[in-house]
Amino acid sequence: MDNSIDKSKIKPIPSVLGGGCIIACACVGAGMLGLPSAGAGVWFIGSMIVLVITMLVMITSGCLLLEALQSYPYKSSFSTLTKDLLGKKVQFVTNLTVYFVGAILLYAYITSSGLIIQGYTSLNAKFASILFLLCFSIPIWHSTRVVDRVSIILLIFMVLSFTFSMTGLSANLDTRVLFALDDKAFSITDSRYVFAFIPVALASFGYQHSVSSMRDYYLDVRKARNALVLGVVLAFVFYTIWLFAIFGNIPRDSFTSVIAQDGNIDALLNNVRETFSDKHWLENVLSAFSAAAILSSFIAVGLGLFDFLADAFQFDASTTKGRNQTWAVTFLPPLICSLLLPFGFLTAIGFAASAAAFWACIIPAILVKKFRNECAATQKDNMTLYRVPGNDWTLVSVALFGVVTIIVHLLNTLSLLPVFGQE
Repeated sequence: MDNSIDKSKIKPIPSVLGGGCIIACACVGAGMLGLPSAGAGVWFIGSMIVLVITMLVMITSGCLLLEALQSYPYKSSFSTLTKDLLGKKVQFVTNLTVYFVGAILLYAYITSSGLIIQGYTSLNAKFASILFLLCFSIPIWHSTRVVDRVSIILLIFMVLSFTFSMTGLSANLDTRVLFALDDKAFSITDSRYVFAFIPVALASFGYQHSVSSMRDYYLDVRKARNALVLGVVLAFVFYTIWLFAIFGNIPRDSFTSVIAQDGNIDALLNNVRETFSDKHWLENVLSAFSAAAILSSFIAVGLGLFDFLADAFQFDASTTKGRNQTWAVTFLPPLICSLLLPFGFLTAIGFAASAAAFWACIIPAILVKKFRNECAATQKDNMTLYRVPGNDWTLVSVALFGVVTIIVHLLNTLSLLPVFGQE
């Protein structure tokens, strides 16, 4: 299965930074806005331990997908891969979960954007959501190159607004609050809240829908791998600084009101406004940062889902008609659900994480195991261009993390796990 693109006729390979920005942007929307509320139970140190483990697992899962994809033609996506290696029935199930994850993330971003726009204008939230979608899906419809450029601009804006906001937050940072030195604020028994944090942590590093897009963009598996690793590490750095500043300023008990509203973005921002009511500039900068985080993730997630559906439905993405068809199946269902069935941000992220655990952790491990077995059977093992280290232990670890996440979310949905602020 040789790749069908003649590399000699291709323009120079783009920089790793551009792809890294796309991956980072795909992650940070869910993470920046969902992690503070979800991590309030285990607070800063507990949150960081879970995030480090999750980051390593999710980097590995993306690399596993690259390994399994490497012998397939460019423009092949997760759908083609699962059909060839695991059969049509598994392809159907995984296609549903991939679409569900991408669609529910887009749904969450569209809904949240409408609420944020409503807060600063007189527009109705639903009408604002429609305007948001129509305006910011244009770069995705156009090309990956435009998304690259937009992602870099958004990331620069996020870094600047993030730096300004962190400067203000750091000035009031209380280390006793941050590191839970006050026994009344935190105790060892609160570690039981770690389970509720795991699904949101996984969703915070959800970029696997963009793996095939990165491979198609670079036409080089190692360049794509470097972009994936860079993007995930950038997201982790953002999360670390963000949680450091938020948990060092806002009292833990203050998050109960946000959690009671299912972690909605407007509730989190209102909490920040109340805490820093004497610093209006900080409030405005944080709001701008949150808007940029949602927009960047919307574009990055939309790109991955757009390319996936173009392959799944066999639309000709090189024509205007094909791109219009792909745009419709990518964005209209999440928009309709946002208008008719709105619900909380953390609920949406939780469902996305559960589905993502299946196709972003369990399925990649199975795909690579099948791929390696076929290579060994046909004596093509030495011909592979890229192989994730660790042998079967790596596959088992990634798959097991996915199973644990699904079980945790199921128990949490059935109210069988302790949740901070809801006991």
